[in-house]
This record gives sequence, structure tokens and C-alpha cells, in this order.
Amino acid sequence: QVQLVESGGGSVQAGGSVRLSCVVSGYTVSDRCMAWFRQAPGKEREGVAYVSSGGTTRYTDAVRGRFTISRDNVENSLYLHMNNLTPEDTAIYYCAAGSPSLCALRSDLFNFWGQGTQVTVSS
Repeated sequence: QVQLVESGGGSVQAGGSVRLSCVVSGYTVSDRCMAWFRQAPGKEREGVAYVSSGGTTRYTDAVRGRFTISRDNVENSLYLHMNNLTPEDTAIYYCAAGSPSLCALRSDLFNFWGQGTQVTVSS
């Protein structure tokens, strides 16, 4: 059974930092495209960042230079380090696991999702 469990969300002031974690079971993170998505109130879910099975990383323009996606193959976990946060980063953040070969920030490419963790950034 595949499970993705996120943690690390919370409330932070603008300019602050948060690290999200996603512990994965039933799946090997290094074998798959792994990604973070987010959904803000009243908006569609959007891709934030991915790391491919080969280690390539990509970011959406809004977070490039501020967020870093990483994985730990020993812990079988995925992380998102978020720096210089702004109120526009407020959202529920989801960890997702997808294909071994196809990797893009498209939600339809991901088979398994975590339950989400809330990040709230105040000004």
C-alpha cells in the first residue's frame, strides 16, 4: 500500500522559512518522479517543484530561487525547503508520486497524493 504523509506546515511571518517533509511508504522515491503541489483558497492546484528519478529538479517561476526540493533515498522521503515566504505562498501543500520516466508539473501525471499540510504566511 502506497502512503505519502506530509508534515512541517504551520504559520510563519513574511520573509520566514519552512521545511516540509513527506515520508513515503510502498514506493521508492528515487525510482519515481516526486513533486510538491499547492492549492490556495479559491484557486486551482498548481505544481511547485519536482525531482525526477534521475535527480533533475524543476520549479514553477513563482518559487524559483526561494524554494528547494530534495529527497533522501535512505529515509525514503521528499522535502521542500521554502525561504523568503510571502503571503502569496499561503496554501495547502501536497506531496505527490508519479511515473518512473515522465516528469512534469502536471497533476494528471501523479498517481499518489498525500493528505496535504497547511502553510500560512502572514504579512
